[in-house]
Amino acid sequence: MILTLEETKKYLRVDFDDDNELIESFIMTGEKLVADVLRVEPETFEQSVTEQTRLAALYAVAYLYEHREEADHHTLVMSLRYLLFGERQVGF
Repeated sequence: MILTLEETKKYLRVDFDDDNELIESFIMTGEKLVADVLRVEPETFEQSVTEQTRLAALYAVAYLYEHREEADHHTLVMSLRYLLFGERQVGF
């Protein structure tokens, strides 16, 4: 994982432990979404991480956490594509 629970909770401004499992699942989902948008294999994702990639993953986690009841995944993926356009691979 490229994000830790502690740094993600700080980014989300969450100071309680009740949602730790939920946030950890959003971290895994957010990182998978970013890897998919970048078109990199999961095995090589951690080696290709930049600060922009980390911020995009934090954005994805924050979106999923804040909109967990009514998340629009198409909007999230399109936002990630715009954020990561310069780093996105041409193809798999």
